[in-house]
Order: sequence, then C-alpha cells, then structure tokens
Amino acid sequence: MQINNEIKQILPPQTIGIIGGGQLGRMMAIAAKYMGYQVIVLDPTPNCPTAQVADEQIVAAYDDMEAIEELTEKSDVVTYEFENVDLQAARFIEEAGKLPQGAFALEVTQNREKEKTLTKDLGLPVPEFSIVHNAKECEEALKETILPAVIKTCRGGYDGKGQLKIENEQDKEAAIQFADQGGTFIIERWIPFDLEISVVFTREQNGNIRFFPISENEHKDHILYTTVVPARISENVKNKAIEAAKTLAEKINIVGTFAIEMFVKGENIFINEMAPRPHNSGHYSIEACNVSQFSQHIRAICGLPLEEVNLLQQAVMVNVLGEDMPKALHALKSNPHANVHLYGKAEAKEKRKMGHITFISDKLEDVLEMVKEYEEANE
Repeated sequence: MQINNEIKQILPPQTIGIIGGGQLGRMMAIAAKYMGYQVIVLDPTPNCPTAQVADEQIVAAYDDMEAIEELTEKSDVVTYEFENVDLQAARFIEEAGKLPQGAFALEVTQNREKEKTLTKDLGLPVPEFSIVHNAKECEEALKETILPAVIKTCRGGYDGKGQLKIENEQDKEAAIQFADQGGTFIIERWIPFDLEISVVFTREQNGNIRFFPISENEHKDHILYTTVVPARISENVKNKAIEAAKTLAEKINIVGTFAIEMFVKGENIFINEMAPRPHNSGHYSIEACNVSQFSQHIRAICGLPLEEVNLLQQAVMVNVLGEDMPKALHALKSNPHANVHLYGKAEAKEKRKMGHITFISDKLEDVLEMVKEYEEANE
C-alpha cells in the first residue's frame, strides 16, 4: 500500500489528547492504550470516566483556552468525544496542526440549521423544515406546516432535550411559547417512519472510507434503547444510505468515525441527525466486529490505514440507564453472551447512561431471545 507522505502519522507511544471525559472518550482511550499510545483528557469533572483509563487529566472547562493550549502542547494529535466543543478552541488546535478532524465538521453538526441546509443543498432527502427566530415567525411557519411536526432548538439538545412535538392546536401554542425564549429554532415535519437506522463509518485523511454494518435503532423516552445489527432493511435502502453517507463525508471532509441517523419509510430514507464522532449505536462493534468504531477512529486521526470491517456475529446492544443497573449486574452473572460495559460514572441517576450490554450469537433470533430474558429479569 502506498502511503501519502503529506499525512502525518502519529505512532505509539506518542500522545493523543481527548476533549471530553465521558463514555465515548473512555472507549477511545481504551482503544488507544491497547495500541500503546499515551492519553491525556480534558474534562471539568475530576476522575471522569475517561480519566480512569488515561495517563493524565487536565481538569478544566472545555472553553478554558489556557487548558486547551496546555492540551495542545502536550498532545501530538487531539480529538473530541462530543460535538459541542468550543469552536474557538477547535480552530486553535486545527491551526496548530493537531486536529485532523478539523473545525468544519463541528461547525456543521453543532447547528441544526447548517446541518439540514447543507444536506438539502446536496440534494439528499431531509424532512421538510423551516427556520424561525421568535414567536411571530413560529406562528407564521406553523400555518404552512403539515402536522405532526417537531420544533427543536438549533443548538444543543440531545436525548430528546430541547424539542417539542406538535400534533394539534394546543401543541402549536406551546411551540410558539417555546420559540419565544430566544435563539434559532427548526420546525421539521414529523416522519412516520418504519424504523430508524444508523450509518457509522470511519474515513481516513486521504478519503478512504470503511463502513460498519448498518444498525437498526429503537428509542425509549427519546434515549437510544437498543441497536440491532444487522439492520433489517432491503439492499436498496442499504445502498441509498451508504451513498448518502459518502456524499456527506466528502462534502464535510470527515476524518475519523462519524455517524448519521436516518429514518426509513418504505424504500425511502430521510437524513435525521449527524454526529462527528463515534456513536452510541456503534458500540456493538467492540464484540461483534473484527475492529471497533473506536479503534478505527484512533487509526484515522493518527494517519494509519483502516481495517476492512467484518461482522463476526449478530448483535443487539442495549443501553444501561441508572435504573437498569441491577438487571445489568444480573446479566453479567448469568449470561456468558452478555458483554457488559460499565462506564465508571460516580452516581447511578435515573435515565443516565451508565453502561451498555452487547448480546451476541450466530443467529439474530437467539440474540433477541437473550434481550427478552434480560428485560424480564427482576433481580
């Protein structure tokens, strides 16, 4: 294989800096440590999940420029585990030549208006949307909007936060009040989808791209609950999803692991949201594939060639929330096919992601039966 000499290769035991110390940073750090890298994490919470497996932690706010400068100075390459990284900080690291993912992917995915507009301008399918900035604009836009719809803040918000479903006149009034709090909002037509899928892939700095098997997602209370792999979709839908992802990857010039959530309705796809980092719906890859989304991410940002991805077994990943901890520990004790990952978070709060379990087997029906048994466990 010919190596592009312009790509800077970071080799062990050089240092990888990670902005954000949650579970994604933790699993990135574990992948990096397996390969022999040193890891520094920047996070405001002492002994955060990533710090527990890293070599060093800088305890500071994400927008603390002195801390960002220190991380940049100490690291040979820097990455991030969430998209709401301070853009000034990202541009500083990029200008220092240590952020191969660049700031543009963050700029797009931090702002739903930019994300949807870019996607639409590429001719890719997105739900009909309008942008509003206040109550009056919201009221006018809703006159033209086919219900049901959803209004979301253009910045921030995850796991169902910062959004409101609109189904009737009463909901319209609530949406108008919602838009009166200041900021920019997006009103989207609600897609009555058959299922939701995730397309997770990793892209090298030279544009080479490797896709993970497309996964099928189920949410409960706006939080991802299960991911089934492979997704139960037609070849036609699979091809449409992969081609759309390739188009977006080229336009945004993605480096590293990236995820795109899509709705499937019949044989049609609609782009929903993007994440410029490893994704919750890709956790299954740790056990079910020959290479994980985290290992591929580390390889990409370090300028290393990516592995071909192969699905080794059928899988279902189940998120473990605070209230699920007893069931998760029961699964760990009783089922050798339950791969339990706990994230080292200090307090098990309700609806807080504390870990995940990946159930694997050669047959999907066997995996689904394991998940059913897990759900019925009352210990």
